[in-house]
Amino acid sequence: MKVTINDVAKLAGVSMKTVSRVINKEPSVRKKTYDMVMEAVNTLNYQPNLAARNLAGTSSFTIGLVYDNPNAYYVIDMQNGVLSRCKEEGYELVIHPCSHTDSNMEDDIKSMITRSRLAGLVLTPPLSEQSSIIDMLDNLGVHYVRVLSGRPTDDNQDSCIYVNDYKAAYEITTHLLNLGHTQIGFLCGDKEHKSTTERLAGYQAALADYHISYDATLIYEGLYSFSSGVEGAKKLLADNNPKAISALLGGNDEIAAGALFAARLMGIDIPEQLSITGFEDSPFSRQTWPKLTTAHQANDVISQHAARLLFRKTRGARNLDKDIITTFTPSLIVRESSAAKS
Repeated sequence: MKVTINDVAKLAGVSMKTVSRVINKEPSVRKKTYDMVMEAVNTLNYQPNLAARNLAGTSSFTIGLVYDNPNAYYVIDMQNGVLSRCKEEGYELVIHPCSHTDSNMEDDIKSMITRSRLAGLVLTPPLSEQSSIIDMLDNLGVHYVRVLSGRPTDDNQDSCIYVNDYKAAYEITTHLLNLGHTQIGFLCGDKEHKSTTERLAGYQAALADYHISYDATLIYEGLYSFSSGVEGAKKLLADNNPKAISALLGGNDEIAAGALFAARLMGIDIPEQLSITGFEDSPFSRQTWPKLTTAHQANDVISQHAARLLFRKTRGARNLDKDIITTFTPSLIVRESSAAKS
């Protein structure tokens, strides 16, 4: 026979309402009571009926992950991170892809929220950076957490998870400068993403600190894709041959992998003649030869903390959990694709 909430209540010696409060992670439950109920839940292997919970009252036990990113590795990591927290909290997850260029995007998101009766949303770039979406969610009274490229401000500590792309790009550029590279090309991603401007700014700051003038001809404005890396590398290496570019910094690993492919086609040895670095430490960085120097960005962990922060908001918790990390800085990983300038 299927175990019911009444069975859990009887074994724990509490009311069904108390069991419901524990399962719903209400913050006012005493630890002793919580432990008693959870012991009964584990003993009976009780599995809450999420659909029934959603229909039983005004509270929803479903959240959404909204994204606009062609990188499947990024999407899967973000999805897995949020899912891991949903399982812990007893929530379902609705995954909703959309395009920031779609004129009906806001109506699409609004319809999804209403249709799925969401308790809240995790927003990823570039959607998390669009003020029109944030204004719409505020008007609807929907809880949300934004994953953003940048550095925290006091106003957004309770609703944002930041990725410090600026500092990570600064460290990658500094790594190349310390290897003796002074003519470093930068292959940008989509201009709509704030990560592009943050990473470019970190690159510029490192050059300035080493007293190297910024040269706009060493910048390629492209997309976060392999093909963009191929095209960008070909253009920069052909146009700037007299300047002897000795290193390329890709806006992400896909771009860097494309740049490495283009260099091979041009008969350039990596890293003997050209160092190449990526960003994010996606599987692309480990599938190339040589493997890419990059910045490790733990997207699954980032999304876990975004989901944890969202669950705090849906329960009306006023104080930020000290265990929730709100700022992440990708860390430098040195591999075979970068070496001292010959």
